[in-house]
Amino acid sequence: MSIPEIGGPAPTFSLPGMIVRDGVRTDDQYDLGSEIGRTTVLAFYPGDATAVCTAQLCSYQAELDGFGDLGAVVWGISPQALDSHESFARGSSLTFPLLSDTAGSVISAYGVRAPGIGLRRSVFVIGPDGIVRWRHVGLVGLRFPKAETIREQIELLVG
Repeated sequence: MSIPEIGGPAPTFSLPGMIVRDGVRTDDQYDLGSEIGRTTVLAFYPGDATAVCTAQLCSYQAELDGFGDLGAVVWGISPQALDSHESFARGSSLTFPLLSDTAGSVISAYGVRAPGIGLRRSVFVIGPDGIVRWRHVGLVGLRFPKAETIREQIELLVG
């Protein structure tokens, strides 16, 4: 499938995910449609506990309060299972939801599947209206948008 266009509707989905807060893992179902009214940041990453993914998600963790102050939520999405996500979250002190797309359906819906590496490191900012407002789709897996850049995009939506 093709990458959703800026100004177009974000593909909706529901995925299992987990979050670790205060040392406790909580599993849940995460449904993008239920986030209407809030800005949602989707951070697609190739693998748990890899060097670049850890750097990327830890940088977003550092800005999480700033995103939250703007009314935005951050979800990490990768093809690994929830137990892998739990280990990653605990090892990197991540406190935002990590969603498991083992079937690759959401990765495909967002057009970020990449032969050989699984998926392109990508970030989508979905407005409170369910519209794609900003995106960064990596061609190779080593670069990712800085948290500051994402925060600036969220600020534009909040006005």
